[in-house]
Amino acid sequence: MEEVRGEVLDKTIILHLSGHIDSNNAGQAWDEIREILAGQHGHAVEIDASKLDYISSAGLRVLLRVRKDHPELKITGVSSEVYEILDMTGFTQMITVEKAYRVVSIEGCEEIGRGANGTIYRIDQDNVVKVYNNADALAEIQHEREVARTALVLGIPTAISYDVVRVGDSYGSVFELLNARSFSKILANEPDKFDWCVKEYVDLLRKIHGTVVPDGELPKIKSTVVSWGRFMRDYLPEDESKKLMALIQAVPDDNHMIHGDYHTKNVELNGDEVLLIDMDTLAVGHPIFELASMFNAFIGFYETNPERIKEFQGFDYETSNRFWKSVLAAYIGTDDQERLQAVEDKARVIGYTRLIRRSIRRHGLEQEKTKAEIEWWTAKLIDLLHRVDSLLFLPEEIVLDADTNNLQAAIEFIDKHLAEAGCSMKAQMQLDVSAEEIFVNIANYAYAPGKGKVRIKMTVEGEPPVAKLTMIDCGRQYNPLEKEDPDVSLSAEERQIGGLGIYMVKQSVDDRTYEYRDGQNILTMIKSIQ
Repeated sequence: MEEVRGEVLDKTIILHLSGHIDSNNAGQAWDEIREILAGQHGHAVEIDASKLDYISSAGLRVLLRVRKDHPELKITGVSSEVYEILDMTGFTQMITVEKAYRVVSIEGCEEIGRGANGTIYRIDQDNVVKVYNNADALAEIQHEREVARTALVLGIPTAISYDVVRVGDSYGSVFELLNARSFSKILANEPDKFDWCVKEYVDLLRKIHGTVVPDGELPKIKSTVVSWGRFMRDYLPEDESKKLMALIQAVPDDNHMIHGDYHTKNVELNGDEVLLIDMDTLAVGHPIFELASMFNAFIGFYETNPERIKEFQGFDYETSNRFWKSVLAAYIGTDDQERLQAVEDKARVIGYTRLIRRSIRRHGLEQEKTKAEIEWWTAKLIDLLHRVDSLLFLPEEIVLDADTNNLQAAIEFIDKHLAEAGCSMKAQMQLDVSAEEIFVNIANYAYAPGKGKVRIKMTVEGEPPVAKLTMIDCGRQYNPLEKEDPDVSLSAEERQIGGLGIYMVKQSVDDRTYEYRDGQNILTMIKSIQ
């Protein structure tokens, strides 16, 4: 062991340890440390272990002595070998221990993604690094790795960080992305793939929003949005402020996943696989909060200065506007411009709220240009608050593989519509049973022995509310309503096995119709839900 060296930086005593600390020199090390710390009251203590090659149990006892006198002790720059010893002996549980990190340079590297908390660069053909804006980002990195694992386990295709590195004054997470291209890059350089990008982008979005997350594993986005609404109390007229808070509070809690920063730089084509990246904003909540973030990423940030989008997304404002409109239509499942505008207006309410808050917190009111932007967004928001009476919406249809493994996704889609409309438990159960019977019939028989799709459309309208559930397939022509009803008066011994499914459908709904049109079986079920 070399001599223990101490220095004081910003009321922190840093003890530099080097070489070996073992049975032969642990006593000497403790004497030197005690001498350095003598009389230094009110100072934090940090041990720099970047040059420490080895530590035995005797050396660990020295660390423990320091820890007892200085409970806030932190050990930094620890090599992998020394860290393993500290970890196996439980020291990482009682002392803050930071490993030494490989240093990576991003000079000259291509930027492939940028989010609220960091920027992603390609550092070589196989790897990318996300560099965090926060210089003390280790907790953020740990959070993102944990939520990314949660997403992967739940079936969301994503990359998992395999290394943490130092990048300048901050930290970065390294991911393996072999020759991956962001959707932003594809849209900018391969215009013939526009429709393909829309389809894949929406398919992944639906997969995210169709994923139920166990309670407590991800934060609730609604809580964050509520805080945005509270912030706006000082910047909106009283009536509009109250309306904004009422709209946000009325959005029901929801355990379905949302990404939180779902734009085309965060969706990558890696080989032939579409991957979601930049997972630190992952949360649960109603999809309107996701659409608000998407609106900002493609429209909101650039409405007052369309040229800015080229710098961020890599394509022009016309492409961005077209992509947003196409994605929204595909996600909602309609070309009805009035309905699409209604959903966009709901997203704009949250989107403008976030933009105003973000700019004010960055001192936007202190500069003429940004102040004018804030005033423009505020005027738009106030106008919307006079017209929008609910933030709730749901896509009217979903397309699934006709496979019994997708039955749960179909039921969840239906139940979300029913929950929004305040459906009774009895009516929900009857519609769920009906949907299950028809879905399973399509999955097992419509395309056999091949495979196909099933389209499910769901609307709830009127007062009192009435649900209209339509299930469509392109399989062999078959009208299930023509199936003869079983004689339910027969005894158990006289009954034939099976045959009850369609009968249950007929008994569970108020009305049902079938038609075969354009090569499609179209079965519609209607039921009052109160």
